[in-house]
Amino acid sequence: MSDIHNAPTGACSDAITLAESFATGESDPVQALDAAMAKSATVDHVFISLCPQRARREARASAERWKAGQPLSALDGVPIAWKDLFDVSGSVTTAAAAVRRDVSPALLDATTVGLLSRAGLVCVGKTNLSEFAYSGLGLNPHFGTPINPHGMDQPRIPGGSSSGSAVAVAAGIVPIAMGTDTAGSLRIPAAFNGLVGFRSSCKRYNRDGVFPLAHTLDSVGPLTRSVRDLLAIDDILRARTQPTSSVPRSLAGQRFWVDEAVIFDPRTEHAVRDNLMRSLTLLKNAGALIDLRPSPAFQATLTLIEQQGWLGAAEAFALHQPLLDSDAAQQLDPRVRRRLEAARQLPASQLISLYSARERLQQQLTDELDGAFLITPTVAHVAPPLSALEADDALFVKTNLATLRLTMPGSLLNLPGVSLPTGLDAAGLPTALLISAPAGEDSRLLRAALAVEAALRTP
Repeated sequence: MSDIHNAPTGACSDAITLAESFATGESDPVQALDAAMAKSATVDHVFISLCPQRARREARASAERWKAGQPLSALDGVPIAWKDLFDVSGSVTTAAAAVRRDVSPALLDATTVGLLSRAGLVCVGKTNLSEFAYSGLGLNPHFGTPINPHGMDQPRIPGGSSSGSAVAVAAGIVPIAMGTDTAGSLRIPAAFNGLVGFRSSCKRYNRDGVFPLAHTLDSVGPLTRSVRDLLAIDDILRARTQPTSSVPRSLAGQRFWVDEAVIFDPRTEHAVRDNLMRSLTLLKNAGALIDLRPSPAFQATLTLIEQQGWLGAAEAFALHQPLLDSDAAQQLDPRVRRRLEAARQLPASQLISLYSARERLQQQLTDELDGAFLITPTVAHVAPPLSALEADDALFVKTNLATLRLTMPGSLLNLPGVSLPTGLDAAGLPTALLISAPAGEDSRLLRAALAVEAALRTP
């Protein structure tokens, strides 16, 4: 039977709890780093590279600050992992592509890496991903595929493309890992691994030093065990001098538009539907107003993508065309190469039509919501078995499209979104809901997600 999570997300404490242990002297950043490094050695294919010397230096400096009572931030000393799209000084940014194994190491940290490092977070290393971040499943033939820790019956996929980042948090290596999201690459692995994942509006965080996929759609965000960790990261990246309160606000009178057409679509698995409906009951009990009916703008966006194609495909092809036209294309994951090549013949008129429709649907959804938040399942199914997807190209393509289906509209419309765990299916695999808001309303969304998380954890 499916069941709602009442305990904090994941088996381990969140980043704020860890930092509190530094303040009380129960632990220190060096001990936390030692534990992270030891755990990383027990889980395969999660990290592409580690930064032991840098991490040790940062942890020791943080320990001294805590002893002096002068932490740089609420997360000083907390171990963090970075998807291997972010430049980390002295490390190769591979984008999990074999063709990039021998590129020169980055000379500087990406802007986001630098901001969090200056806030005292400890850089453990660079995590695995789908090659060039171009898959929602997380498989990688070059660096291996991280295994979903929840797959007790058989190896399950981690979700992608931020696969290593999600497993690094779910497996208890680090409490925070940073990733990117172009079509669902943070929200999907969050859902499959029982984590909290935040897709920010595209321009909320600086993307300098982050290897791109689709310039119009790329966004940066964290995978965590709690919404309050999202808020702490957001405070640092937004350079706030006063921390955002982590006390949940009341949900009384807060409106949520729940797309009924998605929930009762036959493609939505029973456990996903049942756990989401049970979650809605908890929100109602907390005073929220639930409007259960189809969202015309969301449904129109689903239809647009199905009929006209994916805007990100054209932008990804344009980015990688020089590589695709070279002999080095032979080194690519064949599945990623085929997906990139599929956009080669996309007519310019179709691309212009997609850009135009995007603007129209963004405004339509904002008008429809009128201050409400949109709720859908994050993914309509739980994490599928790995072996069948490795063996069957046709199944891979079908499953990838199904997995990305409900997160792609949010990316196209630049909706900030928070994926929250709603429970488990009969096999112990996580399910999740996605709360989304109009572009630019990230702060309001994060405050609402904090309140929703509290309601979902109510006994």
